[in-house]
Amino acid sequence: MSGLKYVQRNFNTLRDMKTAFRISFCYLLLITFMWSTIPLLAQGNSSVDYRTISGVVKDKTTGKKLKYVNLAIPGTNLGTVTNEDGAFSFKIKDNVHAKLIKVTHIGYFSTQIDLNGQDMNDLTVAMTQNTNMLAEVIIRARDPRYIVEEAVRKIPVNYCKTNSLMTGFYRETAEKGRHYINISEAIVNIFKTNYKTTSADFDRVQIYKGRKLLSQKASDTLAVKLLGGPNLSLYIDITKNQEMLLDQEELQYYKFWLEEATTIDKRPQYVISFEPQAILPYALYEGRLFIDKETLSFTRAEFNLDMQDKNKATQAILRKKPFGLKFKPVEVSYIVDYTQHDGCTFLSYVRNDVRFKCDWKRKLFSTNYEIVSEMVVTDTNTENVTNISHKSAFNSMESLDDKVLNFSDDNFWGDYNIIEPTESLEHAVNKLKKNRKEE
Repeated sequence: MSGLKYVQRNFNTLRDMKTAFRISFCYLLLITFMWSTIPLLAQGNSSVDYRTISGVVKDKTTGKKLKYVNLAIPGTNLGTVTNEDGAFSFKIKDNVHAKLIKVTHIGYFSTQIDLNGQDMNDLTVAMTQNTNMLAEVIIRARDPRYIVEEAVRKIPVNYCKTNSLMTGFYRETAEKGRHYINISEAIVNIFKTNYKTTSADFDRVQIYKGRKLLSQKASDTLAVKLLGGPNLSLYIDITKNQEMLLDQEELQYYKFWLEEATTIDKRPQYVISFEPQAILPYALYEGRLFIDKETLSFTRAEFNLDMQDKNKATQAILRKKPFGLKFKPVEVSYIVDYTQHDGCTFLSYVRNDVRFKCDWKRKLFSTNYEIVSEMVVTDTNTENVTNISHKSAFNSMESLDDKVLNFSDDNFWGDYNIIEPTESLEHAVNKLKKNRKEE
């Protein structure tokens, strides 16, 4: 069976397709990974010695496992996040000489992992909730839309003022009903121009190396095509691609209000919710923005595609379907995280979750699907960086799925940080491997 194929839009035409750019950048279920013939050297070297620190992060009081917790080495751009089970695996090169790992999460006091111990596997990291929200009266006294507009105006000041080259770990999974039909992963290089301009025309992504597992059942092949892929880190970086959500003209279509304040890394945050207050020919969004109270830097965005009009939601994400299939979107959600380092704010994590149903004529029941794509930035370089060439960049015209390796090499990633697989995903990998061997 041929692998699922991606179809992505030509990024250089996005400025002339403003309506299309406002809509979701979701997923194409026919999955493709690019394998560059002249890869940019990813930041890291598998020949360098490293050690792995692993464990789980929990709420100290309730014992609840905390997902999407940020872990980073102070003084560097190295980092990773916990998965949905609260688990993490952090690979640290010996030449970094790291002394500790800083652990931060929304609404919790930051903590740290000292790296002096011998046994650094299966750790349990306990985090304490920060219930002392500061300056609540002052926060509620300000106009929320004004805060958002001021934060947008300060993007050139708060975010990276030079070009940057990031290394990231990208994973995409596809589920049909209760079982996985596709698991794809890649190490990606991401070139971003500075944030003095909101144009992302010269920002590019390159696949350094990747691997996949596909279900071999013919019935698991789905011919529905949705937009998205490894370029997710370009599309939903809302502080760079402001036309997606933060464009000045777009802000007037939303209603904003302040929620209870919270903290991230001991820094108080405005929490501003928003929802559409206008009816437009295309679907808008609803969600929450987290803005640093002192710097007015966006630190996190959580938002969903508005599903009140299913037809508009379908137009936002669906690009192609077979005749006789009825496509029913259920949820399209996004998470974008940023982190501060050396006085600048950098993109650190993005996630897109798409749930939908497919209903075939002549079939009694519809089939549920879920596509999850996420990317964590594991390292960032801002010194003497050069752009990724057109030849090696991931773009909409290439389809190189047959050059992506399978999961046969257990040491495939070397010393690159990854997002630890959830228990369900580990089970799915083992199951798909077994099925491939039997066939």
